[in-house]
Amino acid sequence: MRDKGQNLLLASTSRYRAELLARLGIAFKAMNPDVDETARPGETAQRLATRLSLAKAQAVAGLHPTAWVIGSDQVASCEGQLLGKPGSRQKAVQQLLLMRGKYTAFITGLAVVNAGRGLCYRSLDTTVVKLRRLSLAEIERYVDSEPSFDCAGSAKIEGLGISLCSEVQSRDPTALIGLPLIETARLLRKAGFVLP
Repeated sequence: MRDKGQNLLLASTSRYRAELLARLGIAFKAMNPDVDETARPGETAQRLATRLSLAKAQAVAGLHPTAWVIGSDQVASCEGQLLGKPGSRQKAVQQLLLMRGKYTAFITGLAVVNAGRGLCYRSLDTTVVKLRRLSLAEIERYVDSEPSFDCAGSAKIEGLGISLCSEVQSRDPTALIGLPLIETARLLRKAGFVLP
C-alpha cells in the first residue's frame, strides 16, 4: 500500500520491469518516457545506463512533478562492445555467438526522481554472466524456443536462457531481469514509501 497518498510512476513500457515492480505491492502506473536510447560516441555501459535511467525518470517527472518516478535502463557489455536489444533473430544469434564462452556485464541503472521536490536518488547494479561455449545449433534452438529480441544480451535468465549460462555473479537476481528490486526498495523507502 502507498504511504501518505504518494503517487508512483514507472518510466518504462517494459512488461518485465512492471512485473518486477508489482512484487513490492505498491500501486503504480507505467508510462512511456519516450527517450532516445542511442549511445553517445565513446560512452561506457555504466555511463549509458546511468544517463538513460535518469533521462527516463526525468522525462516522466517533468510531466508529473508531484509524483515519484522510477527510471531504469540496462546495457550489456561484452569485451567492451555494447549490446542492446537485438530486435531480430539474426541479431540475437550474433549477440549470443559473441558472448559464448565469455563474461558479459549487465549494467542496470536506476533513478527515483521527484521533480517538484527537487529530489533524485540513483543506483547502479552490475551482474556478470558467463555463457557456456555454445554451438551455433544450441544458440539457434534457444532463439527459436524463447525469442528474446526485446532483451539486452538476447536471453532471458528467468526462463530457458538460464540453460545457456555457466556462471552468474550477482548481488540482486532481479537486476538481470531489468529492475534491481533490492535497490528499488531501498530508494523507495528513502523516498518515504512503506515497505516490509
